[in-house]
Amino acid sequence: MALETLDTRGLLCPLPVIRTQDRIRSLAPGSMLVVTASDAGTLQDIPAWCRVHGHRLVTTEQTEEDIEKGRTYRFTICVVEQ
Repeated sequence: MALETLDTRGLLCPLPVIRTQDRIRSLAPGSMLVVTASDAGTLQDIPAWCRVHGHRLVTTEQTEEDIEKGRTYRFTICVVEQ
C-alpha cells in the first residue's frame, strides 16, 4: 500500500479539492493519500468529495491555531477503484 502526501496549505476553495482529485487519479486502489490544508472549508469539502466519489475518508485531524501558520487540517483518504 502506497502512502502519498499532498500539501494544499495556502490554497483556497476549490483548489484543495481539485488538487486532491488530480492526485487521486494517478494512484492505485488501496493507496492512501494524506492531504494537508489550511482552508477551513476543506472540513466540509473533502469529506463530501470522498462520499460523492466513493473514496474512504480514514481520518480527519486539525491542529491548534498557530499565530503565524493558522490552523492546519489533515485528511487521510483511502483510494478505491475508480
